[in-house]
Amino acid sequence: MRSIRTGRRAGVAAALTAGALALTLTACGGGSGDSGNKDKGGAGGGGSASVKLPKLTGQTLEVAAVWTGPEQDNFTKVLAEFEKRTGAKVNFVPTGNNTATFLSTKIEGGKPPDVAFLPQVGVLHQFADKGWIKPLGSEAQAQVDKNFSAGWKGLGAYKGKQYGAYVKAANKSLVWYNTAAFDAAGITKTPKTWDEFLSTAQTLSDAGSPPVSIGGADGWTLTDWFENVYLSQAGPEKYDQLAAHKIKWTDPSVKEALTTLGKLWGKDGLLDGGRKGALQTEFPKSVTQTFNGGSPAAMVYEGDFVTANINADTKAKVGTDAKVFPFPAVGAKAPVVSGGDVAVALKGGKGAQALLTFLASTDAAEIWAAQGGFISPNKEMDTAKYKDGVTRDIAKALLAAGDDFRFDMSDQAPAAFGGTQGVGEWKGLQDFLRNPKDVAGTQSRLEADAAKAYGNG
Repeated sequence: MRSIRTGRRAGVAAALTAGALALTLTACGGGSGDSGNKDKGGAGGGGSASVKLPKLTGQTLEVAAVWTGPEQDNFTKVLAEFEKRTGAKVNFVPTGNNTATFLSTKIEGGKPPDVAFLPQVGVLHQFADKGWIKPLGSEAQAQVDKNFSAGWKGLGAYKGKQYGAYVKAANKSLVWYNTAAFDAAGITKTPKTWDEFLSTAQTLSDAGSPPVSIGGADGWTLTDWFENVYLSQAGPEKYDQLAAHKIKWTDPSVKEALTTLGKLWGKDGLLDGGRKGALQTEFPKSVTQTFNGGSPAAMVYEGDFVTANINADTKAKVGTDAKVFPFPAVGAKAPVVSGGDVAVALKGGKGAQALLTFLASTDAAEIWAAQGGFISPNKEMDTAKYKDGVTRDIAKALLAAGDDFRFDMSDQAPAAFGGTQGVGEWKGLQDFLRNPKDVAGTQSRLEADAAKAYGNG
């Protein structure tokens, strides 16, 4: 079952939107210090460690994940602490965007990494079915049981066994904006609805700023755009049905969402570089061109991890030069879509399990949080460790939702549809960005690809 705790999740939009609105008030003010959090020690706080790890002197481990650039650099700080405590050496291998394909090739070739981060729930299910990943050992399981809610635990489980730990999460319903561009255009309020968002974009365009930066060269960013529009417009029940392919992509609700997206994507004047430019822009560049250069874009949509690129690749300061507001409401309520990366063991042995144990601990979460561009669903970590108040408030909104959340739809799909560059939903939405008038054709192609991948067409 790809969608967890469906019966309990009807309240997600209200629960998360309340947190997101609270976030907006704080973020627009530049964040807060959160001095009320207790310091529990651990690696990030200068106190004793919260988890015991074995000595692994002389062992070399390999861990694979999609991250590059600042996100990779931040994660290697976590690995460095693990190396320090255990004596092991850990090599990081970037998978590229096609994580499932990269790992499948490694596994079938007999050379899998010890630990990998899977960005899709669907891939975890596929790998577990094939016997490619190992269940958590007792020490790692203890950390997951202590530090994560039932909802996040459920995402890392399959057929009654816990295979992974969702140690990195994302709030993927955020729009980041360049405050100087807003000031120059005389904009004093951030948009709360889709119509207000389009009006704000037009005002920015009239003032000479490229309104919206889109990283369309990376198809996954486009799936996130669609999911936010669809969740807000069609509602949680339809979202769950489409995520599980219980309704078809030719459904009228999909037509409505694509038509809504087309109101933005179909206007070159509202996109930095127009549609052609958007399709040639990768995600990191979509962020940097919003906060760098002589004519920066005014807004970029994506998750909390945007702060990693802002911090590393621009001179903008989060909370002053770069602020954030919730993805605008298309329907009755603003959406909040979450995502995440699940750590799994592809090899047996003490080393892989020790690394999973550490990654699921508060120690690892607090080191990672201090780097920026990261939020954790670890409910026991000290949120004072977050690098800035904006990120801290995003994380608190996620934790406040408990088990009531909607997980990224494409990440619930089989990788052939929802997680592979150049095919399936990624390509379908890139083609739609190229020609936003072709709603019916886009629906037909998406449905054909989905039916093939899910095997239930």
